[in-house]
Amino acid sequence: METGHRKEAALLRVMQPSAAWDGESSCNSMNASGKSSCGSVAQDAEQGDAEQTEQGSLAPEIWEKVKNHPCYSEQAHHHYARMHVAVAPACNIQCNYCNRKYDCSNESRPGVVSERLTPEQAARKALAVAARIPQMTVLGVAGPGDPLANPEKTFKTFELVTQAVPGIKLCLSTNGLMLPDYVDRIQALKIDHVTVTINMIDPVVGAKIYPWIYYQGRRYTGVEASWILRERQLLGLEMLAERGILCKVNSVMIPGINDRHLVEVNKAVKARGAFLHSIMPLISAPEHGTVFGLSGLRGPSAQELKELQDRCEGGMRMMRHCRQCRADAVGLLGDDRSAEFAKEKILEMEVSYDPKQHQAYQQKVACEQEAVVAAGQEELKTLAGERSGISILVAVASKGGGRINEHFGHAKEFQVYEVSTAGAKFVGHRRVDNYCQGGYAEEHSLETAVRAINDCCAVLVSRIGPCPRKGLLSAGIEAVDSFALEPIEAAAIAYFREYLERIRSGAIVHRERGDAELRQGALIA
Repeated sequence: METGHRKEAALLRVMQPSAAWDGESSCNSMNASGKSSCGSVAQDAEQGDAEQTEQGSLAPEIWEKVKNHPCYSEQAHHHYARMHVAVAPACNIQCNYCNRKYDCSNESRPGVVSERLTPEQAARKALAVAARIPQMTVLGVAGPGDPLANPEKTFKTFELVTQAVPGIKLCLSTNGLMLPDYVDRIQALKIDHVTVTINMIDPVVGAKIYPWIYYQGRRYTGVEASWILRERQLLGLEMLAERGILCKVNSVMIPGINDRHLVEVNKAVKARGAFLHSIMPLISAPEHGTVFGLSGLRGPSAQELKELQDRCEGGMRMMRHCRQCRADAVGLLGDDRSAEFAKEKILEMEVSYDPKQHQAYQQKVACEQEAVVAAGQEELKTLAGERSGISILVAVASKGGGRINEHFGHAKEFQVYEVSTAGAKFVGHRRVDNYCQGGYAEEHSLETAVRAINDCCAVLVSRIGPCPRKGLLSAGIEAVDSFALEPIEAAAIAYFREYLERIRSGAIVHRERGDAELRQGALIA
């Protein structure tokens, strides 16, 4: 597609999920397989290709569980929202990378909340969010402590939320120490998604991460504590798998402590039935007050993290789109809206929740998701027959919907894709400061953006000014706005095809890029 026509076509077909919703679905016809259709014959024909990406590799019953879960599906995270409710303040282990805060509004990391909720307040909040954010499909309890160290509050919350917002997916995130004791109750409440943080299977490694655990009325320390924790975590994981409950394993990559060991963790959790493995970087900014942060232990670089994830990917599915959310996060991943739903604001809200309208809106979002995936598959066909060992990273500015729809100066993060003749694959995200603040450019922010995407050949944006374009180019990063509003993967593949053509013509020379910096302790905008 020529550049001039590309924007026009994108503008005609773009659909913004955040736009006003009239309560009617345009996805009201059925195709031959009995699935919802978006009313496009061409799209229905392409759907078979689209399904071979994520859906085609999963059993139908698994796909139904993950297709609109933003944490369990990379595709879904562009389109669907989730919320965490902070009803579980107590914790039964101490981690050297964690420092819980109960009244903090300016940090974005696990264990941090602005306010704690009762189960009744959590249910009220869930109803308010569902009414205001129709993309919301998942409610989770993830802290700020451990949900299973607060079992009655946690399970009471799930009971009340299920009554208030029928059909919502339920999630629980735990350190796993008490998991075996509550698996049957988790199953009875139809909590189909459980995340367990497992950072080691060797207790000697674990002793460097966990100073103590509190189990059966007694505090344990050192290797003994880590041995107990490991046994309980792996047993709980096996019990979840036996009951058909999807389990995601989170692991924190801690350079010099468990970075090499996580390959063995990956093998162990795969063998016990884990569905997904998320390896995330250590957050160790000193201002957070953690043991690792105060001792100067660094987090991994972008390439160190990617190399470890790549090593583990052959063993099982890897989650690379985790935002290491707050325990009270609300909204799309990467776009936290929790400040809109503070306790005092919820009490003042007139909440009008219509389940049918909510479902119809989500059907519309599902159609857009299908269209975006199908566009990427169609563009991939243009690389058929290409023989090249080159792969590149490209950064993308997006505010949701799986499209390039964010101005460079307004971006709070860049999504990063690895592109080759095999297609475009999401491999991570990079938090940055806004380049445009209050209508003025902030040159220091450009420096942080360059460090964040230094390993990328290009950044795809909806718009960009001449000054940041020039600054990026001087760092070897091409700013591209000719794919504005287009589906991300389709645009990344099209850019890559043009990149190969320019190499063949001698217009450019392919060079390997350097490493990039993962932002530590990004603040909520």
